[in-house]
Amino acid sequence: MMEWFTGLPVVMQALLAGMMTWGLTALGAALVFVFTTIEKRVMNMMLGFAAGVMIAASFWSLLAPAIEFTEKDGGIAWLPAAIGFLAGGFFVRLLDFVTPHLHLSAPLETAEGPSTGLKKTTLLFLAITLHNIPEGLAIGVAFGAAALNMDGATVAGALTLALGIGIQNMPEGAALSIPLRGEGMSRRRAFNYGQLSAIVEPIAAMVGAAAVFFIQPLLPYALAFAAGAMIFVVVEELIPESQAENGSDLATLGLMVGFTVMMILDVALG
Repeated sequence: MMEWFTGLPVVMQALLAGMMTWGLTALGAALVFVFTTIEKRVMNMMLGFAAGVMIAASFWSLLAPAIEFTEKDGGIAWLPAAIGFLAGGFFVRLLDFVTPHLHLSAPLETAEGPSTGLKKTTLLFLAITLHNIPEGLAIGVAFGAAALNMDGATVAGALTLALGIGIQNMPEGAALSIPLRGEGMSRRRAFNYGQLSAIVEPIAAMVGAAAVFFIQPLLPYALAFAAGAMIFVVVEELIPESQAENGSDLATLGLMVGFTVMMILDVALG
């Protein structure tokens, strides 16, 4: 099975991995067929777990390989990582600025981006979709690095990253679909909103893989860029949302568990 997968073109590998993360998002969104609401403390813990996974993935799967690659290539080890990391954060901030969206649990009047008459459900959908783009890019860049035989980068490691992102996508899918159901939307429609929020991940994964494969000198910058974009999402969205209202201690423990799970997956399998 693994030999069949590694024999595929790198863009196809990234696409299939992105499809897996999309599928796991759909699995999380499918909880709307079982639950109408989820206790806030449980949701906070799930979002904290997602944040922990993304933080660990950003370092172990993206920043560390970028630094190692540059160091072995004779460059200034920290420079591409620092530039790429900051560029990734500014990129997501730019997307936030030009795209109307609404954070989870936020009132409609606090919607960010250009003024618009879009409904609250659409603004919530855009927020989750917007923040899934960096995850797809990270997956694609990881597969591109493996295809270029970058030190420390393997197909197994890229798959591990995709698995970790997919695992943290599950609570995000539920965090969108279940509140929409609680506002009166039908289960099927709420599920569709939840699972479609991750449809950008396979597309972004292909873009990321193609970009680094054809522009090899940018590889360490691209890895750090993906890490910076993911950390921006964690700090701006996931951590504040998970710490809202009650259950902040559970959210923090969830973050630590998520970080540990992703670290173990990356070290053991990557």
